[in-house]
Amino acid sequence: MSNSVKAYWLGHSTFKFESPDGNIIFIDPFLTDNPKTPDSLKNPDAIDYILLTHGHEDHVGDTLSLAKKTGAKVVGILELIEVLKKNGLKEDQGIGMNKGGTVYFDDFKVTMTSANHSSSWKGNYTGDPAGLIIRFNNDYTVYNAGDTNIMYDMKLYGEIYKPDLVCLPIGDHFTMDPVEAAYAAKLVNAKKAIPIHYGTWPPLIGSPETFKELVEKDTDTKVIIPEIGENFLG
Repeated sequence: MSNSVKAYWLGHSTFKFESPDGNIIFIDPFLTDNPKTPDSLKNPDAIDYILLTHGHEDHVGDTLSLAKKTGAKVVGILELIEVLKKNGLKEDQGIGMNKGGTVYFDDFKVTMTSANHSSSWKGNYTGDPAGLIIRFNNDYTVYNAGDTNIMYDMKLYGEIYKPDLVCLPIGDHFTMDPVEAAYAAKLVNAKKAIPIHYGTWPPLIGSPETFKELVEKDTDTKVIIPEIGENFLG
């Protein structure tokens, strides 16, 4: 299958995707205060959709300012969206959903999965953390696990959605380390895997090279360690 989806890792857990029809999708747009994001990528001019895994500030990041600037729709778990609306997100821009549900857009759809973590934003309860399954209309599927430890649910998501790409946190301290993440990759059994949520600050010590070695030793999944800002899907 020729893949017309473009994907860029912007550091930490932030991604930019371009859909087959040209929609610009950001996941967890932590840009301004992200020490790993180059200045040239911190202030995007065009975003159509912002997808959020949970409420922590290193994931919500610049959501409110970017939504105001670009008019992007913001998708996340219901409680998080309601908190953001109370803090300036326009009513018609927020799309709340929940685990197991799917929302449909022009040329892609988003299904929310479980994640095992916590979630709050500036002292506000923001519902459960989540993962996201993004299915594009060219049949390319991405599973972003969000911040989580390993769960056997991941095997179910792999079997049901058969993702082409899985994004897994490896940093340790707040999420899985490379060993748990490598086993998670085995459960999901995607064609490709990307390590995320590592190296941003000193506590996030997980090694992407260790993750790659463990995954490729035990599975057929190919691990990509992208340069920040490159289209790693070619």
